[in-house]
Amino acid sequence: MSAKSPTLSKITPVLLCGGSGTRLWPLSRKSYPKQFTALTQEETLFQATAQRFQGDDFAAPMVLTQSDFRFIVTEQLAAVGVDPGAVVIEPSSRNTGPAILAAALHLHNQDPEALMLVAPSDHVITDEVAFQAAVAAGAKAARAGSMVTFGIEPTRPETGFGYLHLSHVPKADDLTPVPLTSFVEKPNLERAQEMADAGDYLWNAGIFLFSTASIIAAFKAHAPNLMDPVQAAVDNGQPDLGFLRLAPDAWDQAEDISIDFAVMERSDNLMVVPFRAGWSDLGDWDAIWRESASDATGVVTAGHTTAIDCTDTLLRAEMDNQELVGIGLDNIIAVAMPDAVLVADRSRSQDVKNAVVALRQKQAIQADAFLKDHRPWGWFETLALGDRFQVKRIVVKPGGILSLQSHVHRAEHWIVVSGTAKVTVGDDVKLLSENQSVYIPLGAIHRMENPGKLPMTLIEVQTGAYLGEDDIVRYEDLYSRGQGAKG
Repeated sequence: MSAKSPTLSKITPVLLCGGSGTRLWPLSRKSYPKQFTALTQEETLFQATAQRFQGDDFAAPMVLTQSDFRFIVTEQLAAVGVDPGAVVIEPSSRNTGPAILAAALHLHNQDPEALMLVAPSDHVITDEVAFQAAVAAGAKAARAGSMVTFGIEPTRPETGFGYLHLSHVPKADDLTPVPLTSFVEKPNLERAQEMADAGDYLWNAGIFLFSTASIIAAFKAHAPNLMDPVQAAVDNGQPDLGFLRLAPDAWDQAEDISIDFAVMERSDNLMVVPFRAGWSDLGDWDAIWRESASDATGVVTAGHTTAIDCTDTLLRAEMDNQELVGIGLDNIIAVAMPDAVLVADRSRSQDVKNAVVALRQKQAIQADAFLKDHRPWGWFETLALGDRFQVKRIVVKPGGILSLQSHVHRAEHWIVVSGTAKVTVGDDVKLLSENQSVYIPLGAIHRMENPGKLPMTLIEVQTGAYLGEDDIVRYEDLYSRGQGAKG
């Protein structure tokens, strides 16, 4: 432990939560990916990850995310009582290599002796005490200059993970870090079976522990082309409502590359802490089936579902007014959303990402977006969409304020269903309560806000030649979103 101060000696969790989770489509999509969803427990995966790293050994977490998710991040952390440190906004997706380097450079500026624990925000770890013990076991090696990764003891031949080849097989209860011989890319089934049987291979969990000095030195040695653009993106980053927004021009010059390819596979100071106490990346629907409680025939259900003569099957329905029925199904995944349905053999769960590619090629909005869209002030969902009209339900949280805006192509009617709305249309400002309505002419400058202490719900009817979310001209915005659909 460093002798500097108790605060500086703590481990800083660095939570990565910018991914899209396409293998869990249709529940996980680009507009609201799986880490922000409660899949197998009450908390979302992101919330559970943040709570996992609370305690005397940990500093406040740093979060790396996309601009569209920044308010979701802070809202979900506040809901579980976690106060974050820096929330860093990546201007574009550049994979884990540049993201981890940016986190290291930012932390190193604050404390040259800092340790950082890099963790994806969409994993499940069932024994958090055991995992914290594994982190503590790796901390000494990390402080001594090693770069530590955490390996999961295989429970089956898995083709969806990379593998770590150990220099030797430790005892079952030994958490002492083991030197790493090599990384192995995702194998075919035959090779996966060989490695699972060998005993000296572990799954690569993608969780890392190292000092900022060690990882920065590794980037300088093995990926020097990343140093200048990422350093410039950090140095020229701008504060934005409590967030740190990396400089986009410099950031976009960084190579799109994973931490494994950029650094880990080329380094010679790697150690592995074996972890055997329950882990899943919930990377596909088969993993959801395995991690969920099933009945005696292996059937897992969620929502309003009925299984008749089914075995080893997952049925999941996401709407309260929806019933999903499976009859005579074996080894099947069936997931029903309001706007999309997935039916697949469990053995093909890894291929769901290919369905997303196919939907994007046919320009289906379901590939990336939900009918329900989250905003910093609340959320809305489309109830009906036709030629020249759209009907939405809009829910504004207490204190939520929409931007002062106008539309070029559409007019709107607002009908308050519950709560109280403070509405601005031009120079006219008034309060609307339940069953009251207002008309927003095309081109009128307007705003809506919730001055009450309860959520406010209204129905919006749009009419016009173009009804896209990007038909917004913003004049003022509490959330500094700029122009466009979300800004």
